Amino acid sequence: MFSEFIKSIVNIAKTIGVVDIIDIAIVAYLFYMIVLFVRETRAAQLFKGIVVFVVAYMIADMVGFTTVKFLLDVILKYGVVAIVVIFQPELRHALERVGRANIISSSIFGKNNLNEREIAAVQRSIITVADAADILSNKKTGALIVMENTTRLGDIISTGTQLDAVPSTELFGNLFFVNTPLHDGAVVVREGRICAAGCILPLSENYEISKEMGTRHRAALGVSENSDAVVVVVSEETGLISIAQGGNIIRGVDRDYLQSVLTNTLLPAKDESEKQKSSVFSKVKEVFHREKEVK
Repeated sequence: MFSEFIKSIVNIAKTIGVVDIIDIAIVAYLFYMIVLFVRETRAAQLFKGIVVFVVAYMIADMVGFTTVKFLLDVILKYGVVAIVVIFQPELRHALERVGRANIISSSIFGKNNLNEREIAAVQRSIITVADAADILSNKKTGALIVMENTTRLGDIISTGTQLDAVPSTELFGNLFFVNTPLHDGAVVVREGRICAAGCILPLSENYEISKEMGTRHRAALGVSENSDAVVVVVSEETGLISIAQGGNIIRGVDRDYLQSVLTNTLLPAKDESEKQKSSVFSKVKEVFHREKEVK
């Protein structure tokens, strides 16, 4: 029997071609990504519940529990709709993460490559934002600045007052000055220009955020979870400068570090190896995990 089993495996292996191997590898990778996604979200607990229902259904079918099997069959049959409703936030984040992939970002849905004039404008805006954040930090003036990247933020821009202004430290100071009409909202910078102020940002749905973070920080995390934007936050209470990107936040950065993060994220690298080396997202995650270990 063992020899026959080996022969059957060999016969099956002979029928496998290159296309089959690629097909299996793609499916295995998709399952791997699904497992990673489930582990990193609240969906893990819900997924365990689904597994329990499936196992209970199999046991009821084997033992012959007709009534239990009928109930579980109804639950599993209409459970697909319930899963979509329950997992709606997680599914949305997963689709947004896929949409932020480089191959998609460079398509018609993303912004076009910047020309030399636009690159120069972005460089000036980065320096101005870093200077403004430093000045506002020393004055303990709260600020929330969204630096748009490849993901277009038209829906957020539409919630604020439309502007088309060259960034300057004086303008940022006026926009975030206490009791002015636009000081509570966010300023959105697109391609080196301030295009809107007083914008309303979505709050983060992460329930593990420290209670020390106020509404500005939660809003910064919220927009960073739904886009590839870099968000600069200045705390009104402590004056600390924070950077939010990819659902992570670094608190207490200085002006030079802020400028380097914005430069590495918003400006194109000279070549692919340099781009990977200077990836701000990897830096954010590295520092974020380092801070967690220290705590």
